[in-house]
Amino acid sequence: MPSFHTNTALDQLSRTSMFIATIVVSALLAALLVFSAVGKLRNDPAQLKVMQTVGFPVDKLWLLATAEIAGAVGLLIGLFWWPLGVAAAIGVILYFIGAVGSHLRVRDPATNAAIPLVLAIAALTLRLATT
Repeated sequence: MPSFHTNTALDQLSRTSMFIATIVVSALLAALLVFSAVGKLRNDPAQLKVMQTVGFPVDKLWLLATAEIAGAVGLLIGLFWWPLGVAAAIGVILYFIGAVGSHLRVRDPATNAAIPLVLAIAALTLRLATT
């Protein structure tokens, strides 16, 4: 009678491929978050214009930058400790839901915030799939 093992080479390859996808998506999202945070901390004119459009106080941009940096760090460390990765992805999802809502509230196209939201959902899904 043949023996069926749950840890076949194909299963291992599938898990490895999923984890590589998790690394790529998490790193891409972390880079996007850091890039955005740096723009906020440097008072980038394009970001200032967006913040004025949605009515966010410019003197509080450092709070958004801090949240973005925390999310990026959490996503990267979360590659080594999955609970932190899941928590960070959930936090980033909530952050970008707020961003999309802020844009929609003033009838401003929210596509700039929607793309990272989709990436954050992908990061969470992949991280959960590789625990």
